Amino acid sequence: MIFVGDDWSVEHHDIEIQDDQGRRLAKRRLPEGVKGIVELHALVAAHAGNPAEVALAIETDRGLWPAALVAAGYQVYAVNPKMVARYRERHSSSGAKSDPADAAVLADLVRTDRHKHRQVTGDSELAEGLKMLTRAHQRLVWSRHRQVQQLRAVLREFYPAALVAFATDLGDRDGDRDALAVLDKAPTPAAGRGLSRSSIAAVLRRAGRRRNVELKAAEVQAALRSEQLVPPETVARAYGAVVRSTVAVIAEMDRQLDALETELADHFGRHPDAEIIRSQPGLGVLVGARLLGEFGDDLGRYPDAKARRNYAGTSPVTVASGKLRVVRARYVGNHYLTDACYWWAFCALAQSAGARVYYDQLRARKIDHPAALRALANRLVGILDGCLRARTLYDEEIAWGHRKAA
Repeated sequence: MIFVGDDWSVEHHDIEIQDDQGRRLAKRRLPEGVKGIVELHALVAAHAGNPAEVALAIETDRGLWPAALVAAGYQVYAVNPKMVARYRERHSSSGAKSDPADAAVLADLVRTDRHKHRQVTGDSELAEGLKMLTRAHQRLVWSRHRQVQQLRAVLREFYPAALVAFATDLGDRDGDRDALAVLDKAPTPAAGRGLSRSSIAAVLRRAGRRRNVELKAAEVQAALRSEQLVPPETVARAYGAVVRSTVAVIAEMDRQLDALETELADHFGRHPDAEIIRSQPGLGVLVGARLLGEFGDDLGRYPDAKARRNYAGTSPVTVASGKLRVVRARYVGNHYLTDACYWWAFCALAQSAGARVYYDQLRARKIDHPAALRALANRLVGILDGCLRARTLYDEEIAWGHRKAA
C-alpha cells in the first residue's frame, strides 16, 4: 500500500505520498478542481496499481474533491483538524507549521494510525442530498431564531408594550405569527395605540388565527394601550423602520423554510430507510430526515451500535486517573446530529411508554433533565441501529420489554 496526505485549501492541495516504511515517494502542490484531481490520479498511479491500495488522509469529508477521491476507490480518512494539530506536535515541538509539512503529517498519520479513524464511506446520492437539505434547514432555523432575538431586543429598547402583548409568542415559529403580523401593521408605539380592536382582529385572521380571535384582539389592544415609557417621535420612527425590516426578513425566512421542508419531505419519502426511521417513537419527517442525513445510509460506516452512539454524541465520556473517575457528556461531535437526537428523545417521551419509564427512573436518581434526555437518546440510537441492521420496524415490546420485566 501507499499512503497519501492531502492538506487542502481553497485554491490548492499539498500532497505527500509515503510507502509502508514512511519513506517519501512523491511531493507535489496541485490545483483545486478537475486538473488537480487528474494530476493526483497520475501521481498515485505511478506508485500503486489498484486504487484500493491507496490510503489517503484529508481534513474534510465535504465537497467535490473528497467525493471524487471516494468515487475513485481510495480508502479516504477524514481527520479532525484538531487531531491533526496533536499529531503535528508529535513530529515537532518548535511550533513550526506549513502546508507541505501538514501533508507529511497526514500521510504518516494514515500510515500508522488509520485503524483508529473512521473511513469515509459512500452514502447514496439520496442520503447526501438529504443531508444538505436538512443542514440548510437547520441553519435557517437557527438564523431565524437570532433574528427574533434581535427583534425582541429592539422592542425592549423602545416598544415595551409590544413585549407585554406578545410575551410568550415571540420565539415560537407557530406562535409568533400573530406578533409579526401586528408589528408589521404597527411598528411604533403610537401606531400600536391607534389600532382598533376590529383592525387587530382582521390582522390576526390574515395571519392564520382561527380560534379566539376577538379575545386575543382585546388582549393585544389592552397591552398596546397600557402605560409605558415612550421615546421621542423621531427616534420611534427610526426604531419602527428597524422593526418593519426585521419582521420582513423573518417573514421571508418562514417562506424559505416552508419551501425547504417541502423539498426535504420529498427526498425523505423516497428513501428506502424512511419507513424504518418513521416507525421509531418521536420521529416525524423533519427530525427523521435529519437523523438519516447525518447518520448516512451506509451501514459499513458503523461497526456496531456503540460506534453509532459515539458519532451521535449521546454516549458519555469517562475520565479516569488513579482514584479519580468522572463520567461526563460528550461535547465533541456532530452538533447537527446531537441536536436532532435531543429533540428525538424529547418527543419520544409522549409516544413510548418504555422511554417514559426509563426517563422517570433517571430523574428519580436525581439526574437532571438534559442528562436524562441524553441517556434516553443514547438508548434510542442503539434501538435504531438494531432496526436498520435487521431491516425491521420498531417494536415497543422488543425495545423496552426487558426493562418492564426488570
